[in-house]
Amino acid sequence: MSEEKTAEGTQENVPEVEAAGNGQESPETAETEASTPPTLEEQLAAVRAEAEDYKDRWLRSQAEFANARKRMEKQRLDTYTNATASVIDKLLPIVDDFERAMENLPDEIKDNSWLEGIQLVQRKLQATLDNFNVTAIEAVGQLFDPTWHEAITQEPSDVYDSGVVCRVLQTGYKIGDRVIRPSLVVVAA
Repeated sequence: MSEEKTAEGTQENVPEVEAAGNGQESPETAETEASTPPTLEEQLAAVRAEAEDYKDRWLRSQAEFANARKRMEKQRLDTYTNATASVIDKLLPIVDDFERAMENLPDEIKDNSWLEGIQLVQRKLQATLDNFNVTAIEAVGQLFDPTWHEAITQEPSDVYDSGVVCRVLQTGYKIGDRVIRPSLVVVAA
């Protein structure tokens, strides 16, 4: 049995020797090569690459921050415009009522001083709309545009061509290019 142990021991040592002799590095040789410090040029190249990576990351974060700031500013302006449009939309029926009342004044109260006070209130309301850059949508004589106008009906007209607004039933309003309420119109047939 001692011969078997000796034979097995020799066979175990043989593969180790063959592995080292097959061109593979032994663990001791790999440690020696890994422990050699990199040259100054290699260190400089690594530091430059790292600095370039940091610079790239910094530039990207700056661009992301600028884009986020622009998005937030746009959202803020949109929110302001939406809130303003909502409030103005609630005031427009009052403006309509004032317009209808002034168009249908009885002759006997046209010279009444009380009426001047009511007209002053109407002018203040219109001035408030002007302060919010609210403008009436011009419709009569304009080509019908569904962006600005809502057609209620068509009627024949000697004055206007077909497809042109000939009457306004309810004035439309806008803030800048945003329609708060389209004009209710009659279109020439």
